Amino acid sequence: MAQGREVWGHVATRLLSELPKSPPAELIERARVLDNYYVPARYPNGHVEGPAYEHYGSLHSSQAVDHARDILRFVRQALAET
Repeated sequence: MAQGREVWGHVATRLLSELPKSPPAELIERARVLDNYYVPARYPNGHVEGPAYEHYGSLHSSQAVDHARDILRFVRQALAET
């Protein structure tokens, strides 16, 4: 929206790749990790067995927060430059 365009969706990898400034490959990989958490963590039947909280722990959480922080830092910088 900052560039006069509407952006829709939940796939971080696609959203990141559509920025005017190309993200580094490592950032795309971090976005893929976050994309893989989206459905299973959001929906009660996202895992074959058991609720989501039984499948994720502090290691997953801290890595996801680090990935998201790095992606947001890049996006904010990319938008500021345009």
